[in-house]
Amino acid sequence: MTTATSTRTDVSLIAHLLRRAGFGATRDQIDEYTAKGYEETVEELLHPNQEEAEDQDLMDRYYIASVEARSVGHADPQWAWRLATSQKPLEEKIALFWHGLLAVGGIKLDHGLEMLTEIDLFRRVGLGSFQNILLEISRNPGMMYWLDNQNSHKDAPNENYGRELLELFSMGIDDLGGGAYTEGDVKAAARAFTGWASRPTPPPFFLGPFPMEFNFDSSDHDEGEKTFLGETGNFNGEDIIEIIAKQRATARFIAFRLYLFFVADEPNEPEIERLADIFQKTNGDVRSLLRSIFNSDHFKSKAVRFRKIKSPSELVFGAARLTDRFDIPDMESSSLANQALFMGQHLLNPPSVEGWHEGEEWVDSGSLIERINFASGEVGRTNAPGIQRMIERVGTSDDLLEPAEFVEACLDALGCIDLGDRSKSVLIEHAAQIGSFTSNKPGSAERTVEMFQLIVSTPDYQYC
Repeated sequence: MTTATSTRTDVSLIAHLLRRAGFGATRDQIDEYTAKGYEETVEELLHPNQEEAEDQDLMDRYYIASVEARSVGHADPQWAWRLATSQKPLEEKIALFWHGLLAVGGIKLDHGLEMLTEIDLFRRVGLGSFQNILLEISRNPGMMYWLDNQNSHKDAPNENYGRELLELFSMGIDDLGGGAYTEGDVKAAARAFTGWASRPTPPPFFLGPFPMEFNFDSSDHDEGEKTFLGETGNFNGEDIIEIIAKQRATARFIAFRLYLFFVADEPNEPEIERLADIFQKTNGDVRSLLRSIFNSDHFKSKAVRFRKIKSPSELVFGAARLTDRFDIPDMESSSLANQALFMGQHLLNPPSVEGWHEGEEWVDSGSLIERINFASGEVGRTNAPGIQRMIERVGTSDDLLEPAEFVEACLDALGCIDLGDRSKSVLIEHAAQIGSFTSNKPGSAERTVEMFQLIVSTPDYQYC
């Protein structure tokens, strides 16, 4: 027999999963996934439908400039639309993860079309093997330009890509401040990637940017013997990546970054070691790692819920999904990327090769005001379909709601949000000043929306 308590627990757990594996969900969507069951929901998220997005023609029609995508400003509306509306939330979430880790910035590249190509790459391979992800991004023309491999030649190898490949993309630096690799390994990697370059292809429009494609110039590749991470041979870029993917340091690094992105802002060493073991057993299969994360008791525990600060993207696109107000990719929806920018996250333009510094660094006095104002404004859109459904859910939850019940009903309608005792008591005290809630009383809708706005203005709402 299913009890009310167990049902509530299941709903809350599904809501937690959808916040971390995506950007949150409406209360109706949470119910739909709850009916499927937790593990089935995990598998559905891990295996997104790979059919071409049906709304691409709409984006081409409404975002005319982004078809050519001459600049990042022309390109980011396309991704913003996907982040706000896609029915494949984990596909977009994993693209955001890799975009932050294997960072390429539009500020240098200045090629919006190529930036969109990179995001498509992460959608396509981001849940596969890490070795293949590294190989694909190493062949990406945008990355080549970003880290100067375009200017690396057999007689004058450029070390930028070889260094960042080891330090920031795969192995990292250990707790003692030393690396799991040497300067000699950096130099060997740089030599192995000589000859890896790109070339333009015919542009889709006469005045548009030239799409780029990978080009290997064998005449410019260093064919000499190289020693890399203890192995010696006539290595090329593929060999370097294969060797990197076998390292325990790589397993721990990727486990660490996945944990920080999907689970908690503070690392849990036993969990990271467990995930590193899975990385090595599955040859770095990201889908297997995420399956293990989402199905673990650690992830399901209340100890990690609402303990992770939302990135600007999580806050902006999570709130936008609640409203369900975007039928077409119009100019209003294109402004969502700017909202994330105002909070410190410029989509398609990480500030450096390190990507974004996340966690507590997302929030300061200025960004907090932007975050609260935006979230409050979104849930205050009384005519938006999603907000209308939320109002109806609160109004039909019972004939009469006491202040505490009213607050709980609003928290539930917002997607099973939980608040700390202090914030909740303040909201209940505010609700008590007006008295009990009934949906047939004049002004009930306005009162409900006001409570939504107060909830998203609490410090607790900054966490997911």
